[in-house]
Amino acid sequence: MFKFMMSSKGTKMKLATATMFVAISSACFTTGVFASSEKGLKIAIEADRRDKGFRDSTAQMTMVLMDKYGQSTERAIRNRTFEGDVEGDKSLVIFDSPGDVRGTAFLSHTKKADSDDQWLYLPALKRVKRIASSNKAGPFMGSEFSYEDIASQEVEKYTYNYLRDEELSGLDCFVVEYDPVDPKSGYKRQIVWVDKSEYRVHKIDFFDRKDALLKTLYYEDYNQYLNKFWRSNRLVMTNHQTGKKTELLFANWKLQTGMNKRDFEKSALKRTR
Repeated sequence: MFKFMMSSKGTKMKLATATMFVAISSACFTTGVFASSEKGLKIAIEADRRDKGFRDSTAQMTMVLMDKYGQSTERAIRNRTFEGDVEGDKSLVIFDSPGDVRGTAFLSHTKKADSDDQWLYLPALKRVKRIASSNKAGPFMGSEFSYEDIASQEVEKYTYNYLRDEELSGLDCFVVEYDPVDPKSGYKRQIVWVDKSEYRVHKIDFFDRKDALLKTLYYEDYNQYLNKFWRSNRLVMTNHQTGKKTELLFANWKLQTGMNKRDFEKSALKRTR
């Protein structure tokens, strides 16, 4: 202690300068992290705001399952969505073909903070099966989309970190990291490309719980409806760890059709036609 107090004036100045440098660097780093988190959140909120007011939507969908050898099978599906208010959106997916899945229906009630409520109706058993939140990372009907992917993506389900600006397919994009809040999520993080002009998502890289790249999703062929709402007609999900791929092809989009909450109740699953 005594020896330290007797150090020279020059040494004291060096220590003071070093301390100041560390303090300034720490403050800049903290400010930068806060700024990137704040910007990331603002981008997510703006993307969500631009899609508010669609009320409900329907579309015809073809699911194409491809194995790593290029062999494929197709499924015909009807897709319905009801816009949430206090809670998240509700969605109903009904399989029309092939015969082994005809009549199968999937209902999802997305929650903004809690775990989603999801059910699967199996016509062969005439039974409604609840999807446990611990199984949300499992594959949806044998596809490369998980139950988690099928649910609507509410702002409250993630924390955000703006990473950079980057061009993707000729579009100026924000690149934002989405970190799932739910510890039962199948992902550690997602890297999302959002275009600056319309705030549409064009690409997502999904990283598994070990932080290895698991899947990449591309949104293609956007069309605008009611002069406001953008919908992608082609989603392509590639699993880098298995070599498998799933395409979702949409057609005949209709918005504001007049559906209501009763059309998305659990009891409605057995009434789907």
